[in-house]
Amino acid sequence: METKPWHRHYDYNVPTTIRYPRVLAQDILQISAGTNPDKAALNFYGTEMTFWELRQQALRMANALGALGVQKGERVGLHLPNCPQYVIAYLATLSLGAIAVNLNAMYTADELKPMIENTGMTTLFTFDLVLPAIRTVCQEVDIPRIVVTRVTDYIKGMGVSTPEDLELEEGWHHFSTLMDNCSDTRVPRVQIAPDDPALIQFTGGTTGIPKGAVLTHANIVAATFQCSLWGNPTMTLIPPERRSVLAVLPYFHVYGNIVAMNWAMANCATQILVPRFDLNELMGLLANFNEITFFPTVPTLITALINHPKATELNLAKKLGLLNSGAAPMPVELIQQVRDMGIFFSEGYGLSESTSLGISNPVLGLKKVGSIGVPFPDNDVRLVDIDKGVEDVPQGEPGEIIMKGPLIMKEYWNNPEETANQLRDGWLYTGDIATEDEDGYIFIVDRKKDMIIAGGFNIYPREIDEVLYQHPKVMDAVAVGIPHEYRGETIKAYIVLKPGETATEDEIMDFCKQKLAAYKTPKSVEFRDSLPKSIIGKVLRKILREEEERKQKGSTS
Repeated sequence: METKPWHRHYDYNVPTTIRYPRVLAQDILQISAGTNPDKAALNFYGTEMTFWELRQQALRMANALGALGVQKGERVGLHLPNCPQYVIAYLATLSLGAIAVNLNAMYTADELKPMIENTGMTTLFTFDLVLPAIRTVCQEVDIPRIVVTRVTDYIKGMGVSTPEDLELEEGWHHFSTLMDNCSDTRVPRVQIAPDDPALIQFTGGTTGIPKGAVLTHANIVAATFQCSLWGNPTMTLIPPERRSVLAVLPYFHVYGNIVAMNWAMANCATQILVPRFDLNELMGLLANFNEITFFPTVPTLITALINHPKATELNLAKKLGLLNSGAAPMPVELIQQVRDMGIFFSEGYGLSESTSLGISNPVLGLKKVGSIGVPFPDNDVRLVDIDKGVEDVPQGEPGEIIMKGPLIMKEYWNNPEETANQLRDGWLYTGDIATEDEDGYIFIVDRKKDMIIAGGFNIYPREIDEVLYQHPKVMDAVAVGIPHEYRGETIKAYIVLKPGETATEDEIMDFCKQKLAAYKTPKSVEFRDSLPKSIIGKVLRKILREEEERKQKGSTS
């Protein structure tokens, strides 16, 4: 790969190109199982499972699935929160050459149905709390094999469920019973190539049917080792017996899957599994550990943590080794707060289609506030004109990010039209608009689809978000373009104030007028208790825009 301007800013241990192990995605576990078999791989509410025990359980489940008829290439749904059963089912599926399909554990029957139909799913792992939705889906879609668990089955002292406890339908399978009835821990003899599909990761679309990004074994291995090398300037200083990762990010999302689960298996780190996010519960969990090596998370959660009344007494700076933020842009003010606390911090960027992170700030090297960083080794990034996506834009000018490298998906499952639209000559068109400086550092401007056009001006709402976050009373904020009869669109700000604070609409707008051109200033402000967000903490501007459109239609009807 040719030398790029950003290469000189890599940390001392990061090469410009990587010799990736010739292993399959499920073999990543063997790195730790073979070197530290008795180290805890999983910690689930205090119940631990060693790396060797995890290996054996995954192989038993793989052979149990094989006995049920699961074959290479079949799609196996993982409809589970972060729990040992997810990790076991994921590894078992890949060991058979089958394709894991990540499904949001909170999805309703209506949300699950199109994904099941799109992939032709033959097996589904699910859990007790969502069985009403699964029963509804099964009335409309045929899924040959359903495997059900109770999430607490892997917590000592909570007991283990039975098929009768869960009132399983005839023909459905019980997770623990399958394990109990299969003692075979031989590796299945299946021919699997690095370019074979391993995972289908649906994108977080809010309209229509989400697209399923097909990630290969080679994609997952490359993503895991790129993340591992990137974080190693500090991680390698911590001995394996002390390494841990706080796994709050859901594994059914590619960010959590790669940066928490697979990173941990490659680096001999204990996964502290958190099946659902509850702030007070998380603060209690943090109090129970003296140190956490790595905490990959999202801006929303970081905001909640550092504003929590117990943040100071927990001494988070001493407790957390490395904090990584991704999935959504990190406000500049929040970055400064984290750095002032003395926590090693890095912000990154990636998509489902790029197997999680592909761009990040160096851990020890040059960081530029407001930048998502530089491309990982072996990845190339260009900024091209927004209209046609053909010409590279001049340095400093906004353009659409396109990416190429070993992280980029194979295709969208069963969707050749969208594949052709997003993948062109090996380049992934991200839909994100950014600028690049002379050092190759990339600064996100906004989502192409979120750009506001008001009175002929192109306005990037993230710039307004950054100003709103500078207001001392604001905890959470977002700017949205809403329909306007004369200007086409106008800007509305949605604000969540810090606890105990009060503010007026005029106060917020006057603050913005001091820092923004008149055409960028919000024309209205709405105060809320919370903002609508995706499972990984992205503010759903589209939901707010649709709410406003419904209000406007109601007032004119």
